[in-house]
Amino acid sequence: MLKIKVCGICDPVNLKEVAEAAPDFMGFIFYKGSKRYAGEDTVKDLIALVPDGIIRTGVFVNDKPETILNYAGDLRLDAIQLHGSESPDCCEKIKAGNLIIIKAFGIGENFDFNRLIPYMDTCDYFLFDTKTQSYGGSGRKFNWTRLDEYKFYKKFILSGGIAYEDIEPLRSISHEAFFGVDINSRFESSPGIKNAEMIKSFITGIKS
Repeated sequence: MLKIKVCGICDPVNLKEVAEAAPDFMGFIFYKGSKRYAGEDTVKDLIALVPDGIIRTGVFVNDKPETILNYAGDLRLDAIQLHGSESPDCCEKIKAGNLIIIKAFGIGENFDFNRLIPYMDTCDYFLFDTKTQSYGGSGRKFNWTRLDEYKFYKKFILSGGIAYEDIEPLRSISHEAFFGVDINSRFESSPGIKNAEMIKSFITGIKS
């Protein structure tokens, strides 16, 4: 059964509404250049509200491993998503903190999946997003037929412009390594504010 990650939550009331839909992961942005960065104090307060059973995920872009590990320890993060150009060595240092490591890659028409080989032993999951000039949240899909070129065992999470209307296309993906779906901007009324009812219906549709 596919796992669902809801990323970019910025508001405590909205968080509680989304939590009622029981996603598997909740993602919180620590990258200050994102429209969904709520500020350090707010992010700390939000993470403290996440119910047990939902994996608390911090999303970082090109931060030092020491910085990430400090946040992880202080905020009781369960998982770290690395959404920049982090090296395998960086991933390994963070994984030493007993954290789930999700490494994101922007998939364009010329992406070579062999680039992932050095990350196989240092990451728990890959996240395939649409390649853009920014770091996620574009609301755009990449060509999902490119997933056929991914021949490895490491499980992946699919991201990039996924919307409610994609329930059936997602259910039809038969790749053995397809682990989960990351949803964000296409389930928002404004940046960081999610439509909890739509998310609940989407999760029901994906998992039924």
